[in-house]
Amino acid sequence: MSAEPLRISGPVHGTPDVRRVAWGSTAGAVIESYDFIGFGTAAALYFGPAFFPNASPIVGTLSAFATLGVGFIARPLGGVIGGHLGDRIGRKPVLVASLIVMGLATFAIGLLPTYAQVGVLAPALLVTVRIIQGIAYGAEWGGAILMTYEHAPWLRKGAYTGIVQAGFPIGLLLANLVFLGSVALPGDWAWRVPFLASLLLVIIGLIVRSKVPESPVFEDVRDSGEIVKSPIVEVIRNDWRNLLRGIGLRIAETAGYAVAITYMISYLKSEKLATSGETILSLCIASAIGIFATIGWGWLTDLVGRRPVYIWVCLFSAAWAIPMFLLVNTGSVLAIIATVVISYSISQNALAGSQGAWFPELFQAKTRSSGASLAYQISAMISGFTPFVTTLLFLALGWMGPALLFLAYSVLGLIAALLTRETFGKRERREALRRSAENDDPRPAAAH
Repeated sequence: MSAEPLRISGPVHGTPDVRRVAWGSTAGAVIESYDFIGFGTAAALYFGPAFFPNASPIVGTLSAFATLGVGFIARPLGGVIGGHLGDRIGRKPVLVASLIVMGLATFAIGLLPTYAQVGVLAPALLVTVRIIQGIAYGAEWGGAILMTYEHAPWLRKGAYTGIVQAGFPIGLLLANLVFLGSVALPGDWAWRVPFLASLLLVIIGLIVRSKVPESPVFEDVRDSGEIVKSPIVEVIRNDWRNLLRGIGLRIAETAGYAVAITYMISYLKSEKLATSGETILSLCIASAIGIFATIGWGWLTDLVGRRPVYIWVCLFSAAWAIPMFLLVNTGSVLAIIATVVISYSISQNALAGSQGAWFPELFQAKTRSSGASLAYQISAMISGFTPFVTTLLFLALGWMGPALLFLAYSVLGLIAALLTRETFGKRERREALRRSAENDDPRPAAAH
């Protein structure tokens, strides 16, 4: 049986525009994350009484988390649309369009009437805008990651895509800083201001992204006449195994985050273990550390490979599941901050930092946008409703229910990592070093 062909693509030493592309992609990722993740914070802290006031506190929280999950259901649709367009017309148009749609939807949330003002129309409007957010967010990731991956040098693809993945903690940090600053505002302004403020970020992001050049790998595919008519169909038909592996890998990260961070916000509040200010502060500290942690983990995959990082971090997360809750249950602010930082900077950041290069390397260039986007976003359906399911598990089993769910997600990620081939192991690193030393830097073949 012949060895799997190398799928490293792009100029060996990268393009002259790689830094501009990386920061342009990151700028948009920050804004998209600010918008999408801000909804999770608002759902945990404010949306229950604002949009579901007739329910008990726990039912109001469940309803808010269900609305949060609707956006995650829409993300695979966004992944399909963005992936298809990315493979057919290019990565850059998807980047710009998704940013505009997300920005307008998020700004609209800040203008929504509450239940007290328009009754049941309020939650209906919230769900509608959340669906639009989900479609935009689902389309965004593939374009941002692939643009950076395909411009980056072979030996530093993990580090450069790690910069884009760091857009998530940057967006999380910005969102929570704004929520921390708005917590003292009267009434609904405490949650409206963070959403309204996103419009300024969108304008800045559009200016940055408009100057980003198209991917050289996509240009090679287009120039060679290998544009695929139905890339999604081809991925499902020929690459379904990698699609399933990618879904399993991603669930460990995104659904694990939904337990350790999104649900944990609500848990700390409902159990009176921390105030809203203390909870948001812990998220801000974790996000600030996570910016550098995500880039660092991506850089590490360039040195040791994508697969080893994933395996060891999933093992750590499985062992961390129960101690995580034992620590926050002490009610100590320092213990809570430490727990959130560890959960985020290791269990989430390491997996996200690895995915940026690993996912694109699992698929051929001509269907890469569709394959990577679909694998990345399908898992979002599970993670989107994880806070809802976790709340139910808590009602049935206490804190042990969420802890066991986090453990299960970690084991699933471990199994997926063991079943997924290494794409930047010793053989690939030797080839990259050889080509780099020889200064052999032709444009990649479309088959890559």
